[in-house]
Amino acid sequence: MTDQPAPESSNRLFGRRKGRPLRKRRTELIDSLLPRLELPVPKPGDRVDPAGLFGGAVTDVWLEVGFGSGHHLAWQAGRNPDVGIIGAEPFVNGVAALLGMVDDDRLENVRVLPDDARPLLDALPDASIGRAFVLFADPWPKKRHADRRFVGPENLPRLARVLKDGAELRLASDDMGLVRWMLEHTVRHPDFEWTARGPSDWRNRPDDWPPTRYEEKAIAAGRKPVFLRFVRKPRG
Repeated sequence: MTDQPAPESSNRLFGRRKGRPLRKRRTELIDSLLPRLELPVPKPGDRVDPAGLFGGAVTDVWLEVGFGSGHHLAWQAGRNPDVGIIGAEPFVNGVAALLGMVDDDRLENVRVLPDDARPLLDALPDASIGRAFVLFADPWPKKRHADRRFVGPENLPRLARVLKDGAELRLASDDMGLVRWMLEHTVRHPDFEWTARGPSDWRNRPDDWPPTRYEEKAIAAGRKPVFLRFVRKPRG
């Protein structure tokens, strides 16, 4: 299958950027650590070399879109030191939480875009990302807001373009409306193949997929998360 260009978009960012006031340590990390890890928001026409962000010291680069409080990203970075992981998250409190874990665990293989992921996706080269995660994204449950959902016709072509052949796209949600939406659009996209062969494949996380605090809260509230894995089909 050939890559499809992403539809035109205003790249307007929805949702809040900041919550409660940050504690002293997290404020200090925003001032001291973030400048060392931060990617500037790419402008139209910019190009980003993902491996170059890590000085060429990694064997692969992964991307997490909307990393929340950063627990999944930090876990992956700690257990895959040879992989560079880029996280995009516009919520300042989430960025600060991730920086705390990066600092505590002395993680050297993390880079942060404290903003919308879409300009970064547009700036990355074709077939440059080995795995992508979109976990527990905002479900935007109102029908009139459905086009704000990240996984859909606007961004799946972006993800398909930057993912390597055979790369995994991992999605998760506890909102069944969003699960159905993501399945409908991703299964229908010509560049992705759903890997599930039975119910256990979407009901259970694999061993290399840690739980997050959000997931634990969802389970405690009686909601059952769904875990979806897709692979990027070979080009041509």
